[in-house]
Amino acid sequence: MGKALLDVLTGKTPERRPVWLMRQAGRYLAEYRAVRQEAGSFLDLCYKPDLAAEVTLQPLRRYDFDASIVFADILVVPHAMGSDLKFVENEGPVLSLVRNMDEVNALSDAKGAWQFERVYETLGKVKAGLAPHVTLIGFCGAPWTVASYMIEGRGSDRAVALAAAAKAEPWFVRLVDRLVETSIDYLVGQVKAGAEVLQIFDSWAGDLPEGLRARWVHEPIARVVDGVRKVFPGLPIIVFGRGIGTGHAALARATHANAVSVEQDTRLSDVLKELPTGVAVQGNLAPERLMAGGADMIAGTEAICREVPMARHVFNLGHGILQHTPPEHVTALLDAIRKTDGRA
Repeated sequence: MGKALLDVLTGKTPERRPVWLMRQAGRYLAEYRAVRQEAGSFLDLCYKPDLAAEVTLQPLRRYDFDASIVFADILVVPHAMGSDLKFVENEGPVLSLVRNMDEVNALSDAKGAWQFERVYETLGKVKAGLAPHVTLIGFCGAPWTVASYMIEGRGSDRAVALAAAAKAEPWFVRLVDRLVETSIDYLVGQVKAGAEVLQIFDSWAGDLPEGLRARWVHEPIARVVDGVRKVFPGLPIIVFGRGIGTGHAALARATHANAVSVEQDTRLSDVLKELPTGVAVQGNLAPERLMAGGADMIAGTEAICREVPMARHVFNLGHGILQHTPPEHVTALLDAIRKTDGRA
């Protein structure tokens, strides 16, 4: 069997519809929870290559997925640049603040950062454990989303970041530039370590009004993609601009992505009609439907498969698997996809 994900992203006809799920390595799996407890903290798990590789591979042992995404976090980049970072239980990440030019200039370029080296080591270990048909995905956060975390110190509110973006504050412009440069280096390192596809997550893209989106979502991501492809021409890249609704086609054109990942409240077939020829869609079953399971999940899965041709689609969720999702629902999801496509 060939690599179905690579086939779709490079314009070939896949043998089957590629499937992987955001957060497929996560708290819904008992084996993940056991390793997470052993690691001590979420951040420790990210930076222990043996354990990070183990949790990355766990879902591949249960499910016949077509891709594996390295277990890490989008905030590895600011951490490698010198930001203080900790994960607080029931709250999430907390970072030291960056809100002026002196604080931006104090950041490291992260070249040779131990944080990056740990992720690269994890990628190598995962690559060695994958079946031949499974594609290895590396990733990073988009500059706007990562900058917003650094400016706010956490993920809950982006008021200061939005104001800085609207005014194009010089320190904000410089912070985005530095994140572009560091993200390119980090992603190039991931490809060298074994990643075959990259995904760029702009989780807070939908918070920016349309008038600011080209400047702070499209342009920085396009520069990252261009920087990576100067080293690895033609490398397949998926871009996820969460919450941008009708803006996925514009994002695809601006960034030259091979696919756009789409949130669950946007119809995939509508996006596909507007995309450049050959660009695929990824998504977009609601994580809540997967968690609920049953007839509604099956119906939603079948509807997605019927409305989007296999050659232009990567089946995924609209966002990550929810913590309380029963693992057997993922088995049922895969069965429904293969049956709908006539490959059960």
